[in-house]
Amino acid sequence: MALTKEQKAAQIEEIATLLKESKSFVIVSYKGISVADDTALRVKFRQAGVTYKVLKNRLVRKAMEQVGITGYDGALEGSSALAFSMTDPLAGPKVITEMAATVKALEVKCGRMDDLYLDVEKVNALAKIPSKDTLLAQLLGMLLSPISGLAVALNQVAEKKAQ
Repeated sequence: MALTKEQKAAQIEEIATLLKESKSFVIVSYKGISVADDTALRVKFRQAGVTYKVLKNRLVRKAMEQVGITGYDGALEGSSALAFSMTDPLAGPKVITEMAATVKALEVKCGRMDDLYLDVEKVNALAKIPSKDTLLAQLLGMLLSPISGLAVALNQVAEKKAQ
């Protein structure tokens, strides 16, 4: 079923809004993915707060033009889907990389974060970064370690003097 000009314009506007509001996005090839794998992928994206859409390449190009994003024409060939990370910029790359490890039909093409083009290696590298909560817990542990060591040492000195 062909889209009318109004429907195409509305879709371009929706894509442009997602491009502007997302913290990052990843373009993937999904050709040959099974329905079960696609369903599992969509569930993981929803749980991670990622908006996943299969879109027409031509409409994505027009939306990118509209918001001033360039350099993605090569990635917008063949079957393409976009994963827009709306809150956590690492959520999309993490889910895609995790799923691509088991679903061979799913292939990362490229991505974008902080107005920078990300090739496949960079998307995979982002996926390996621990979550913000994990990093904060590690930092807190490192900061508290010397303090707890000092407390133990002072306690031992106090116990020695009490004897």
